[in-house]
Amino acid sequence: MADTFQLEVATPERLFVDEQVTEAELPAQNGYIGVLAGHAPLLSALGAGVLSFKTGSGERVLAIDGGFVEIYDNHVRVLADRAEFGNDIDASAARRQLDEANAQLKSVHEKDSDAVLQAVARAQARVDAAEKAGRRAA
Repeated sequence: MADTFQLEVATPERLFVDEQVTEAELPAQNGYIGVLAGHAPLLSALGAGVLSFKTGSGERVLAIDGGFVEIYDNHVRVLADRAEFGNDIDASAARRQLDEANAQLKSVHEKDSDAVLQAVARAQARVDAAEKAGRRAA
């Protein structure tokens, strides 16, 4: 199909996605990147956030954290440090993790703030992915 491209999403542990999609949205370190068929070549670092993509059967979402994306010749390769499908995430547990990370942020020393900010971003990505996948916290 001319309006699709190949999307691969992998972590060191497993391959999460390897299919034709019509569009994708990826969390780069400085904002989200939208991808359609024919996208210009790109190499970028990824941050914590929600990776969403559309196929003929609907939209799917993953929470990802870190890694890289390569876009070249209608092929998008995502090599993420961590990934988790939104519908596999317990939204209530993710919300508790986010609350705990935010509480830590209030009392952290400046030298440790980067690690806590990353924990907040990772927890927020998990909450967002769970909610976008339809698993709202109770």
